[in-house]
Amino acid sequence: MTTSVRTPDQAATSGVRRAARAGYRWLLLVFLLAVAVQIFLAGLGVFSFGNGDRAGGDHAFSAHQGLGFAIAGASVLLLVLAIAARAGRLAVWLAVALVIQTRLLQSLLDGLGDDSAVFGGLHALDGLLIAASAGVQYALARRR
Repeated sequence: MTTSVRTPDQAATSGVRRAARAGYRWLLLVFLLAVAVQIFLAGLGVFSFGNGDRAGGDHAFSAHQGLGFAIAGASVLLLVLAIAARAGRLAVWLAVALVIQTRLLQSLLDGLGDDSAVFGGLHALDGLLIAASAGVQYALARRR
């Protein structure tokens, strides 16, 4: 009968990976909740403008923008945790896509949306794709 003895380095690496997996799952859950709040804030801003309450709309959109920047920062942390947790190729590629979508594409589409409503619509669609991508990552992380 053979027993494997783990070295202290192997035990530490395993502990770090286990912590990264737990952090990755929890951050994905928080990320998904933040995206839901983002959708709420966008709707709040749009309907505040629709009621003639320009100040309320501006305030809701500033909260939407601030949370968007926080979500973009969290996407980078998700990528780091996906790599550290060895979450798998698909999860890492989805995390890379999240970084591109949240840090680059959302800001670009928002800026272009001032000139054309089509880009504003694409900004909203990209937000839904961000939610879907994070949801797939969360399902993959739960399955592991």
